[in-house]
Amino acid sequence: MENIIIIGGLSFIILAMIGIFILISQNNRRIQNINKTLEFQYNLIVKVQSILKTKSATNAFAENAEIIYQDLLNSLIPIMAELNVMPRQTNEHALWRSLGGIIDEYAKNPFVLEKLRRAIKLNPEIAHCVDNYMTRSDKLLTYLTATDPNGILTTTFTDGLLGQSLTFFAQAKQLATQE
Repeated sequence: MENIIIIGGLSFIILAMIGIFILISQNNRRIQNINKTLEFQYNLIVKVQSILKTKSATNAFAENAEIIYQDLLNSLIPIMAELNVMPRQTNEHALWRSLGGIIDEYAKNPFVLEKLRRAIKLNPEIAHCVDNYMTRSDKLLTYLTATDPNGILTTTFTDGLLGQSLTFFAQAKQLATQE
């Protein structure tokens, strides 16, 4: 009888230990799931924060875009007059029409680069306008790249007319300073 009580007691202790082990395992899995969920939510919050910062920067840019465009256009007008280039006849903003006119003219007539080189070399006002345009365009592209590195706005500006014109003016300026 004593053996039965000891065996029964041991069986109860073993079953209790197995039950406790199962409860601990289930709690550990729950804690792991909670940790995964919290980590996912934290990463999601970080992404949302990043997107909001980017959108805020993009919205600030959009609000100030007209001022920036006008400043760039003011530098382009004397250059276009010197090169005798007309803006595109489209419904775009005047800055994009002007840049399009310069890039289109260069595509039709590569001698425009030589005309700009001479103008930079011989006319200090044109050299100043080119420097001003390049400095401000570069600052704009740097700002966009910093605030939205892989964004569509940055890519559009870098690969579009602004980036192309910056390359064109840099080539002309480099040629003008070489001689």
